[in-house]
Amino acid sequence: MYIISSHNMLKKAQLEGYAVPAFNIHNLETLQVVVQTAAQYRSPVILAGTPGTYRYGGVENLISLVKALAHDYQLPLVLHLDHHEENEDIFNKVRAGIRSVMIDGSHLPFEENIAQVKEVTDFCHRYDVSVEAELGRLGGQEDDLVVEDKDSAYTSPDAAAEFVRRTQIDSLAVAIGTAHGLYTRLPRLDFERLEQIRQRVDIPLVLHGASGLTEQDVQKCIQRGICKVNVATELKIAFADALKGYFDDNPAANDPRHYMQPAKAAMREVAARIIGVCGSEGRI
Repeated sequence: MYIISSHNMLKKAQLEGYAVPAFNIHNLETLQVVVQTAAQYRSPVILAGTPGTYRYGGVENLISLVKALAHDYQLPLVLHLDHHEENEDIFNKVRAGIRSVMIDGSHLPFEENIAQVKEVTDFCHRYDVSVEAELGRLGGQEDDLVVEDKDSAYTSPDAAAEFVRRTQIDSLAVAIGTAHGLYTRLPRLDFERLEQIRQRVDIPLVLHGASGLTEQDVQKCIQRGICKVNVATELKIAFADALKGYFDDNPAANDPRHYMQPAKAAMREVAARIIGVCGSEGRI
């Protein structure tokens, strides 16, 4: 088993009507929990890292860890670049062994977004690397990426069709009312817009900002064409809350092999629930 692209994984999800959960990983414990849970439920899974995560963990270190976990659990794994904006950074990570890329040019004007994404797609497809891009812009914060509400924008169905045709990307992240980070109010998702995008675009669609959505809303999105569901904040909160709780109860604790266990157990509950919501159990 080894690191693979997300292309066939998402196409299978599209064909069979479920979604692949994409969990943002931040440390060894997150990696272990997500892969162990995916193996337990025989679920396909994508391990996503922002530029900040790769700086924190080290590109070669993360690749080696994921390869080892794929071998140990006999599970094909996607190690994904999430919200990367610099082409040369992407190219270097592809050369290092990454096989799934999200190039985020959503902050650029339409034509500039197309030009940047097309350059990345042309490079990545030579290496059999899958490419995701975003059209429209989610508000909120994802690690170093901060988008104010006034700068967010919904995806135009007609523009999405042109964008996909001209860039030849493998999957498209859409903006339909979700946001990164914690929701300050209950989001109102534009399901009609999602249906219109699905009618005009035949590649897998991606939902960013799923942390905090109701299970019903996530499943409505999957029914309307979403094939990949991104989750980051829920894992971080579960990890941090359980860790803080352990230290509250055990202020003298100093062994990470002990105090990490409740944090890992809390993340495991989140991962298992998301796999259930996505309908990806038993899809390997």
